[in-house]
Amino acid sequence: MSATWTPGGLDPGTEVATRYKADVRESASVAHIYGQNLVAAESMTAIGSAWAWSPELLKPTADMELANGLNRFVIHTSVHQPVDDKIPGLGLGPFGQWFTRHETWAEQAGPWMTYLARSCYMLQQGEFVADVAYFYGEDNNITALFGEKLPAIPEGFNYDFVNADALINLLSASKGRITTPSGMNYRVLALDANSTQMSLPVLRKISELVNAGAIVAGPKPVGTPSLSDNQQEFATLTAQLWANENGVNVVGKGKVYAGQSLTDVLKSLEVMPDFQYTRPQDNTNLMFVHRKMEQVEFYWINNRNNRVEDLEATFRVEGKEAEIWHPETGKIEQASYSIADGLTKVPLHLVPHDAVFVVFRNKAKSTSRTIEIQADKELAVVEGPWKVSFQENRGAPAEATFDALTAWNDNSDKGVKYFSGTGTYTKTIGAPAEWFQEGAQLWLDLGDVKNLAEVIVNGKSLGIVWKQPFRVNVTEVLKQGENVVEIKVTNLWVNRLIGDQQPGAARVTYTTMPFYRANSPLLPSGLLGPVRMVRN
Repeated sequence: MSATWTPGGLDPGTEVATRYKADVRESASVAHIYGQNLVAAESMTAIGSAWAWSPELLKPTADMELANGLNRFVIHTSVHQPVDDKIPGLGLGPFGQWFTRHETWAEQAGPWMTYLARSCYMLQQGEFVADVAYFYGEDNNITALFGEKLPAIPEGFNYDFVNADALINLLSASKGRITTPSGMNYRVLALDANSTQMSLPVLRKISELVNAGAIVAGPKPVGTPSLSDNQQEFATLTAQLWANENGVNVVGKGKVYAGQSLTDVLKSLEVMPDFQYTRPQDNTNLMFVHRKMEQVEFYWINNRNNRVEDLEATFRVEGKEAEIWHPETGKIEQASYSIADGLTKVPLHLVPHDAVFVVFRNKAKSTSRTIEIQADKELAVVEGPWKVSFQENRGAPAEATFDALTAWNDNSDKGVKYFSGTGTYTKTIGAPAEWFQEGAQLWLDLGDVKNLAEVIVNGKSLGIVWKQPFRVNVTEVLKQGENVVEIKVTNLWVNRLIGDQQPGAARVTYTTMPFYRANSPLLPSGLLGPVRMVRN
């Protein structure tokens, strides 16, 4: 188990701090090497941003944990809330994620929990695929060594950290592969610069591995940290293994690469990257996890940018059809693909901060397949006015009319301006006959939402949307003529907590310590739109 905090609290910026990535990967490496299937972490911990997190805002942190090997979330923090008249309630000092039953979106949390659960379940299956076992030495812990910068692993390859105990007791070599009893299979044992001070037992084991066929890449050890090690034996072994300190040394059935980058070593071994992708923009950034079962291989792919990415991904898999599995919805889609030279290329359409599983499980009937994707056609923009009713006992009026979609926090009515909770937008939408075409899908696209929304059309709930794109399929419930649409939008506690700090405010909230001032910035809230009807 490890830990990961949200960015922006203890660590400035919008990216998860490097030390947390290293921490999670260390726990994952332990699980992979020692034969465990669960990798947990205290997850999404926050400070300095009380009750300011929605599932959409948490997802990039959760996905970064998954990308580094996590498959069980222990959400921080779930303080007991014994009463209903003190909201949002008790806390653990300044620390959160404030994941309790009094969170504004507690009743809408199901889809977010399902996303985490589906992702974790999938990533508990099979065995992790990695090409590099990374030995980091014997005298420092991983977060000290890699707290600012992770190992320089070539893009498209994955790796596990290896310590002295695992190296000595669990690694073996045969036919150019390094294996463990748990089933891990690596192509290269990489030695970090920190390992140049190397104990004799580790050096002996490396010599044994190389003679049995292992590939080792890294600098020549310069000394041993142990006063009891045999210096002559140490010198003899290093001389044998690193006879050429800037080239390739053939020793027994294996090789030692010195003075070369890991990228060059893998190229010389003709090991193709496990995962590659085109870059529509310079900063296109994807992360991946590859797991393998007896008859199935799958990749978890994560878009690290808050924008749509249309690209082509290449997987080190052949002979199987490609499918896209969506952990947010459970939907499985057949994907286009082409197979050649031991690789499979798959076009991917990734929405902002998307994460999908690309699954290879069925034998391919041909070396390529094209699935036609229907483009969106905008049918109408749904304009105001909207009737909006607000959750009781939160300081807002029972009902208001919005001539256009504007943020609650910009409203002149202080009850709306500082409202936190659920506001229900209601409108009747006329659907003409030309909207309906056989085989076409109709969607209600909400545009921008702060922060979650449940959509109900003609009395039927179509579920909760919690991230971009905020859209629901209305094909089965929309009818020609008039349709009653309700959109229940839930924002965060922050605005009401600030509202309660205003002079003369009728207090709604209770917290065990103050988190916001009267002049703290309000958060955008409500249905911001534009709301559109779309067909594809």
